[in-house]
Amino acid sequence: MTFKHVALALALVGAATAAHAQNTIPDLRGTWTGKDKSIVYGHNPHHPGSQTAASPPRVRDFEFTFVVDGQEGRLIWGHNFSKAAATNEPFAWAISADGRTIIGADTDGYYNMTIQSSDLIETCYAHAGLGPTGSIVATCFMITRRK
Repeated sequence: MTFKHVALALALVGAATAAHAQNTIPDLRGTWTGKDKSIVYGHNPHHPGSQTAASPPRVRDFEFTFVVDGQEGRLIWGHNFSKAAATNEPFAWAISADGRTIIGADTDGYYNMTIQSSDLIETCYAHAGLGPTGSIVATCFMITRRK
């Protein structure tokens, strides 16, 4: 076997492995939790107070739970709530073709997420002041699957 044959075989194995990785859809069903800080203008059920969007921003601690109620292929749905408010807010997420990137939305904001491992997801969330509360929020934090 010549060097060209070995190189071709390695290239084919690499391509097959990459294609398999892209076709592997992670199962994200279960309960995920995370806590960290967010920047908040105004207030909402998860960040209570009397501030308005015109008030100075606040850095707030939070603790969220995400319950993935269902998954069909790359489409995921469920609800979330925080330690401050049991809102059971619905969310919809979609896993991109790379098998690691997730985009999603809930009733007033958007998710941009990256799967780090089978039980760890970096979660970035933001919402503009267009929702019912008029609050503005941005944060990035890790969520872990409860075992």
